[in-house]
Amino acid sequence: MRPIRAACLGTATALVTLLACAPIAAAAAPDIDSAKAKGKDKVITLIGRLAEQTRFPVNPGGSPAQGDRTVFRSNLFDQDGNQVGETGGTCTTTRVDNGGAEVCVVTYTLPGGQLSVQGMVFGILNPGPPPSFDNGITGGTGEYDRARGSVHADTIAPGTRRFTIDLD
Repeated sequence: MRPIRAACLGTATALVTLLACAPIAAAAAPDIDSAKAKGKDKVITLIGRLAEQTRFPVNPGGSPAQGDRTVFRSNLFDQDGNQVGETGGTCTTTRVDNGGAEVCVVTYTLPGGQLSVQGMVFGILNPGPPPSFDNGITGGTGEYDRARGSVHADTIAPGTRRFTIDLD
């Protein structure tokens, strides 16, 4: 399959960047059990930079279509600019009317384990920077075993997103 035009998947790029930009330092890795025992949520703010992205269109060279897919990988950095992990995932276009929509499944590989995240991103075909979005944490491994919560993503520069991970 040939890659989809970048203009057709601007939102997918934003989502990929967002999901790929969830760094945390090993020393700052949250202790989920302790946070829950104290009745507190744990919030981690991370920056992700898109490293690779490939688009697979249903209609190569044509209009965006339901089923278009984007595969991506991003490097994750802590607030001091140290690389602390990476993200990887896929987004599939589910709607092309009303600004478009994608469903995305992303894994954040962080010090101490992994987080699984999935959800919808709306407005992917609208002009301008990729839209902000909120996706759900569906689980994890290691220090993130049985993790729940959400990830909020904002585009802060081309190919760069700020992720706010809220662990319940």
